[in-house]
Amino acid sequence: MEKITLSKIEKEVTLKSFLTSHVTGIDILAGIVIVLLAMLSAYFFLAYKDVGQELVRVQSRQTAAATNTKVLAFTQLFIDKVLKADNEIDFETRLKLESAVRDLEDEEILASWQRFTTSATERDAQWAVKNLLGLLVSRIQ
Repeated sequence: MEKITLSKIEKEVTLKSFLTSHVTGIDILAGIVIVLLAMLSAYFFLAYKDVGQELVRVQSRQTAAATNTKVLAFTQLFIDKVLKADNEIDFETRLKLESAVRDLEDEEILASWQRFTTSATERDAQWAVKNLLGLLVSRIQ
């Protein structure tokens, strides 16, 4: 078998002739377009990711604001109807308070509310009110 050896100059001439005969201006333009599209895709992916993270933060703030509104509304109702009451609380007010506390969807607040409503003595009720109000304040974000 005969070995084919090419000198360095022959290799360069062969490569140049191959490139000039096979690579056209359209090929170069297509390569540039492909690179630009890849860069744009990476940019838009990163922008999409940032927007997604911002959406999660906004939704979290919106949920916190809704929770705060509910907690404050219940707290105000509790203060107005229970703590400022001069006489016994009527059934309709109790029902409104119970509905408002359940609407908070917080098991710990509900348990604290139930400890208050089932208090046997005035001292137990006072202790339960302190705990309930402390818990309500701690839930405000």
